[in-house]
Amino acid sequence: MLKGSCHCGNGKWTLEGDPGSITACNCTLCRRYGALWAYDYEGERIAVSGELTAYSRADEKDPTLEILFCPTCGCVVAWRGLQLDGDGRRRIAVNVRLTSPELVADLPVDYFDGFDTFEDLPSRGTCVRDLWF
Repeated sequence: MLKGSCHCGNGKWTLEGDPGSITACNCTLCRRYGALWAYDYEGERIAVSGELTAYSRADEKDPTLEILFCPTCGCVVAWRGLQLDGDGRRRIAVNVRLTSPELVADLPVDYFDGFDTFEDLPSRGTCVRDLWF
């Protein structure tokens, strides 16, 4: 099980099992936050806890997700989908930058163009270590 927490320890997450590849996104939010995401579904392999504040983009007519962050230290803990999938599940992703680097250093990184095409980008053969160290 991976565990992560914000700087002050208020916001926490856990992810059970293999996190798989980690996503680096270049959308207007993710590139500012510098977050690296591990995905699953709320209430399944991912759990988020603590007193968190939510932000969703006010300029979107139909926001699709909210960013969960600690109101004390400001760390971005997770994002959560605002709509349920067709099977009634809610997507959620946790920021793996909030865990110990050695636990995720060798996980491969997938790149997603959330700014322009909203498509996966070609693999660069990188892992989390390449973005951190």
